[in-house]
Amino acid sequence: MRTLLGREPSLWLGLVAVLVKMATAFGLDVTSEQQAVVNALAAALVGLILAVMAHDGVGAAILGFVQAAIALAVGFGLDWSAERQAVVLSVAAAVVAMFDRTQVTAPVPAAAVKRPVRSVS
Repeated sequence: MRTLLGREPSLWLGLVAVLVKMATAFGLDVTSEQQAVVNALAAALVGLILAVMAHDGVGAAILGFVQAAIALAVGFGLDWSAERQAVVLSVAAAVVAMFDRTQVTAPVPAAAVKRPVRSVS
């Protein structure tokens, strides 16, 4: 299992959740829904870090992080319509696709793929 600074990712996420609850107990004015969104953003960030460390699924992790960040911003009062959120996610997906296209290679070279032989009649 991958670790972050020597600890399992679930421990870091648990720490974030407890710190948010403690801050709320000592006067930070956030609702339970906002706490949930903070925890979702933390989970998306940990997922992104792990994807980068593993060199696997980075594009999906980036999109998940962007989606969680938008949810957090909306949860804390950002007044964006669903259409505006969709546009931002679409741009993020296009940027990720531009990067992924240069990083993905076929597992077999094109010359090794058998092509069907056409018969001429």
